[in-house]
Amino acid sequence: MNLSEPFIRRPVMTALLTVSAILFGVLAYKNLPVNDLPAVDYPVIQVSVSYPGASPQTMASNVATPLERQFMQISGLEVVTSSSGQGHTSFILQFALDKGIDSAATDVQTAITQASGKLPLDLPSPPTFSKTNPNDQPIMYIGLTSDSVTAGQLYDFGSTQVSQRISILAGVSRVDVYGTKTAVRIKADPSAMAARNLSIDDLSAAVRNGTSYTGAGQIDGADRTYLLQPKGQLDSADQYNNLIVSTSGGGAAPKAGANDAMFMAAGSLKQTPGAARQPVYLRDVATAKQSVEDDRVDMRFWVRGKEVPKATVVVAVYRQAGANAVEVAQAVRDLVPVVKATIPPSIDIVPIYDRSAGIVNSANDVKATLYIAFALVVFVIFIFLGRAADTLIPAVALPLSLLLTFIVMHALGYSLDNLSLMALTLAIGFLVDDAIVFLENTVRRMEHLGEGPLEASINSAKEISFTILSMTVSLAAVFIPLLFMPGLVGRIFREFSITIVVSIFASGIVSLTLTPLMCARLLKARGKDTKKTWIERVIGGVERRVLAIYGASLTFFLRHRWVSAVTWVACLAGTVYLFRLVPKAFLPVGDSSFSFGVMIAQEGSSPNHMHELQTTADAAMHANPNVDMTFSMTGNSQFVSGNMGFLLAFLKKPHDRVATPIMTPQGPVMGKDGKPITQVPDIAA
Repeated sequence: MNLSEPFIRRPVMTALLTVSAILFGVLAYKNLPVNDLPAVDYPVIQVSVSYPGASPQTMASNVATPLERQFMQISGLEVVTSSSGQGHTSFILQFALDKGIDSAATDVQTAITQASGKLPLDLPSPPTFSKTNPNDQPIMYIGLTSDSVTAGQLYDFGSTQVSQRISILAGVSRVDVYGTKTAVRIKADPSAMAARNLSIDDLSAAVRNGTSYTGAGQIDGADRTYLLQPKGQLDSADQYNNLIVSTSGGGAAPKAGANDAMFMAAGSLKQTPGAARQPVYLRDVATAKQSVEDDRVDMRFWVRGKEVPKATVVVAVYRQAGANAVEVAQAVRDLVPVVKATIPPSIDIVPIYDRSAGIVNSANDVKATLYIAFALVVFVIFIFLGRAADTLIPAVALPLSLLLTFIVMHALGYSLDNLSLMALTLAIGFLVDDAIVFLENTVRRMEHLGEGPLEASINSAKEISFTILSMTVSLAAVFIPLLFMPGLVGRIFREFSITIVVSIFASGIVSLTLTPLMCARLLKARGKDTKKTWIERVIGGVERRVLAIYGASLTFFLRHRWVSAVTWVACLAGTVYLFRLVPKAFLPVGDSSFSFGVMIAQEGSSPNHMHELQTTADAAMHANPNVDMTFSMTGNSQFVSGNMGFLLAFLKKPHDRVATPIMTPQGPVMGKDGKPITQVPDIAA
């Protein structure tokens, strides 16, 4: 049976199939997403609970413990990580890899519902969960800065004008705004409250009753009906200061709420003649001021050459799983000028960090390696074949095999990432093997048997079609065990193995279809009477000398077999020894010009002390000439603990960095020559 003969005798059919493969391959390549790593659906769920004002101990015992007991009953749950801080508790639930993320989310929702009866009754909102992987870094950080707008107002602009516009973009999963909301803060005076026989509970109840929404009904007139709309929500600090807490005789304010309080504050509600009780306003026992929800949060954004702005808010953009990271980042960059035109001019929008730039650079590096490998393969083939027409046959087989691979990758939902591009780079050496084998066998028949190109191609296909098929299957079988690698690493490398296996099978298909047709149509007459090219004569002479040297060395080792055995043992021992010495990592370390860290202080450090440490850390980063921008944050209990600070450093491009002294708390590290030892930072993150 001849697998290739129908494609040789029907050139139009083969050409149409080839053109179709090229068109669909190009379209698939254009639509493949670009990411740093394969998109893996991690079965990880993050649960968050907020209880403003509660201590970490209260959050751990009253909130975290009931939820943990319910979570531990979920099947397939492997790791539970909980963190309780001031008014906030978060969980990271990691499930077995064989458990679907949707099934895990359903189980988590059921556990939260079952634990709701054991949670505090005054919990502002029920626990929430998200299926976003907490280890997935944002694709972009955007900074909002202003010197005239307050931090709370800046947060409002970020959460309404910026966050909502970005969240509707295609490929964006969620947008987080790091800041603090506008709020009215009430600072009680214990002495004034004690003099009026009031407690914190009385003050809290008065504020709660005075700001509640209640249905007031309606008034029906002769011709119209008027709806009563009580002003149950106070908007400013002055309105809170005019809120009636109690009367001079002690006791809480009547439950009429904000209506009576506002009427009395306006002087429209009069005391009964001869009454001894006088209203006690909130301003008499406390002070209300317009501020933010959490004044312990301190965020600072610094750009070299500019002053530190008074208010800063950072917007983090996350992409959806499988979305093109480069396209998502570009869509956000295009939207920034549009959003900037809709907000006050006093607010500046600054793109802080774009992770897609590192992805593009990494992908471009791998693509450059791919092009170099292709050029070297074609060059080596040309040197040994000696003819441009002969070289064209395997040279066409290589890109066509890649295009067929792109079609399958697009159908499977894969992306152009470091692992898939590495698979294609490794496969380049394999993709031309089958075509070269067919070409060499066809040329051999033409030279030794005197057959024409068409006859030699058909007879060559009869001889080695199944040989090429067995070569393809055996070579692909080498990478099949990667499909069964367990754990998270196996899940990530699955795309690598499938990509390289598909490319090998694509090479075999091309070698059995297009390559025989090109051999039958492009090869010229060969034989003793044909004239050889200059390259064939030169390379032929070199080949004879190499074969002579190889023959002599082979004869020596066959006569002294113990030398081969000793060499084999030495190589095996050296392989084991060097394997232990070589550093091991999941992926090679690269330079992303971005670094982040955590500043840890003593447990129980006050916000003021954390702000002082933050100032010291900022000064150290600003002193480094290789740092372009910095961002630091302390006091955000939802992000880090109260005694921790979050630090970001954005470096200059690698070629723009300069050597700086290696600093320690005792000063710069000095060399033997008495001069400071310098280094150029090469930080990966």
